[in-house]
Amino acid sequence: MKKPSAASRTIRTVAALAALATIAFAPGAAQAANTYTADKAHTSVGFAVRHMMSQVRGTFGDFSMTIVKDDANPAGSSVDFKIQATSVTTANEMRDKHLRSEDFFFVEKFPEITFKSTKIEKVSETEYKATGAFTMRGVTKVLTLPVTFLGEMKGMDGKSLVGFSVTTKLDRKEFGFNWNKALDNGGLLLSDEVTIEINIEAKQSS
Repeated sequence: MKKPSAASRTIRTVAALAALATIAFAPGAAQAANTYTADKAHTSVGFAVRHMMSQVRGTFGDFSMTIVKDDANPAGSSVDFKIQATSVTTANEMRDKHLRSEDFFFVEKFPEITFKSTKIEKVSETEYKATGAFTMRGVTKVLTLPVTFLGEMKGMDGKSLVGFSVTTKLDRKEFGFNWNKALDNGGLLLSDEVTIEINIEAKQSS
């Protein structure tokens, strides 16, 4: 029996590789999840709370975030977020010192604020729900955060960039932030409700 020529074997090999590639990238085929880390220069972590008749806004300058994005299986995605509480700033040194004290974040005892997802649900092409354990000031609660996917593009180095935003509200008293002050008109200096606003640009790391 005549053996296949070298050229014939090469053609068959190329054809086999092409078939594997077609299967691998066909719609619905399993593809590896990608890991992203937050770009601090283009990510903001902030909050807003009513103060008398206006709002005070603050941010955290020191944080880290790891996102695993699995397009083929959104349930396989995850978020791990850590904030250094001592990095809180409202552009007022006296107020920031008070926020770091035992009345509020108590940073000496509780230096980190964390969120670790346990479930990611895809609601639409741009909307997701991230459920997980949120820990602040030593109190852990299960929260479901509404996440908006802002898009994906290639960075200047060829690596993928993704954008997300999160806006939600918390009752600060549920996490031990009980300090307040009565006003002469009978109201209180601060509202219990705090708005959390996070805007994320993350870069592919693997």
